[in-house]
Amino acid sequence: MFLQIAIGTGLMLLSIAVGGAGILAMEMGFARSHRWLVREPHRPKLLLVMLGVSFVVLGIITAGVWIWALAFYALGVFITLEASVYFSLVSFTTLGFGDVLLPQEWRLLSGMAAANGLLNFGLLTALLVEALRHVRLGQMNARKGRE
Repeated sequence: MFLQIAIGTGLMLLSIAVGGAGILAMEMGFARSHRWLVREPHRPKLLLVMLGVSFVVLGIITAGVWIWALAFYALGVFITLEASVYFSLVSFTTLGFGDVLLPQEWRLLSGMAAANGLLNFGLLTALLVEALRHVRLGQMNARKGRE
């Protein structure tokens, strides 16, 4: 049990660190392009921000799924990488179909993968909303400054 908790905690921290690096890279991109983002035309740039942030979010989620999948595969929990990726994806997204289960000695990891996915989705949803809000407020302030 303690080994599962230690491994799961390490995987969660790694997944969150990868997500944090992606968020930091995105923040740096926003800082570099702020002047361009607040200039007219606003709507296409807002759409571009939404697409860009969505791409980063998808990358972070994909990385999290692969972190868990590679761990399951390395631990010998599943004999194929495909099964490891499938289980990781189903757990990380909290779908939990139940068609593939972990062996008894590793079952705590499934809950930890689901908790990690839930945490990541919550943080990344907040990131998407905050990024759009930040750009939109900058655009509105720039418009007010010209009026």
